[in-house]
Amino acid sequence: MREYINGNEAVAQAVRLARVEVVAAYPITPQSPVVEEIAAQIARGELDAEYIRVESEHAALTACYGAAVTGMRVFTATSSQGLAYMFEMLHYVSGSRVPVVMAVANRGLAAPWTIWADHQDSIACRDTGWIQLYVETAQEALDTCLQAYRIAECPEVLTPVMVCLDGYVLSHTEEIVEIPAQEVVDAFLPPYKPREVVEPERPLVFGVGAGPDIYPAFKQAQQAAMDRARDVICRVDEEFYRIFGRRYGGLVVPYRCQGAEVVLVTLGATMGTVREVVDRLRQEGRRVGALRLRALRPFPAEELRRVLAGTRVVAVLDRNCSFGYEGAVCTEVKAALLGLEKPPAVAGFILGLGGQDIRQADIEDIFRRCLAASSGAVHQVAAAQS
Repeated sequence: MREYINGNEAVAQAVRLARVEVVAAYPITPQSPVVEEIAAQIARGELDAEYIRVESEHAALTACYGAAVTGMRVFTATSSQGLAYMFEMLHYVSGSRVPVVMAVANRGLAAPWTIWADHQDSIACRDTGWIQLYVETAQEALDTCLQAYRIAECPEVLTPVMVCLDGYVLSHTEEIVEIPAQEVVDAFLPPYKPREVVEPERPLVFGVGAGPDIYPAFKQAQQAAMDRARDVICRVDEEFYRIFGRRYGGLVVPYRCQGAEVVLVTLGATMGTVREVVDRLRQEGRRVGALRLRALRPFPAEELRRVLAGTRVVAVLDRNCSFGYEGAVCTEVKAALLGLEKPPAVAGFILGLGGQDIRQADIEDIFRRCLAASSGAVHQVAAAQS
């Protein structure tokens, strides 16, 4: 069934199709319509789930944590200051290997106060032990939420997942979305059956203290699970394609990179604008391409090296700033490409903070500046829009 819906509604449809059992919700712009629509689904009898109205975002994730350790499939959503408020529990959930799925409608962080999109909120949480998947369209938001449960609940992984979608640009913008039939989703995503659960008859303890003799082993296990998640993300994406006819490249989505002299790397919905510019410059005979990082955690270093080997300049467009240095994605791309025998020059560009539009003219300017530079003349550049 095809419907004209926005990204928030697409996420809510995925929650219904995933047969989520517990939803803990606290509203915050621009994700509020996600949990509002889920509440409406429950009221209409379309979703059989416990809906917990909590007093804060910290409480929302805490409730999900508690429900998940009893074997429930859980969901929550947040943005910006709400995600920051969850920070303590982000580590608790990942450290306890609890497969929570959370949608993050990306929004800038105060101060100054903003309700508009950038990636500062989720980027600030990239080291909390959560898998992070960034989507480009409302269709991908729905599909990735379904994939996220398969990834998070996989015994090889058992790691929570953030599905990140640009606030307003995706969360509130409508497009045609294919909503799969329930029976098809059920075949792809069976009920969650954890190996261990908390129950009165078989008491277990989660999140207890660990001394220096055993604490490192827990962190080593988390890192190993995140490493295994790379293959699991790709396998799940391929299985999804066989069933639904749509795939998203696993970890990275390259576009016209073969033979490209300059490739622009970015996250999220900006990729749609970048594709338009790549096509126009290719028609002019310019050898340019683009690559979207679908996964930021686990970071796809090997995939980047494979796709970008032989490229002269890699431009990285960040919608965040690691204050005191550069865009966070730029730093990680640089580190990954150092593994090449002849690494390309990397130029960083920070655009779109606080919802400022990233225009085709801005993208074209990045490409032309990188094309004009000699291979040794491209260094970190922060491009601010006028």
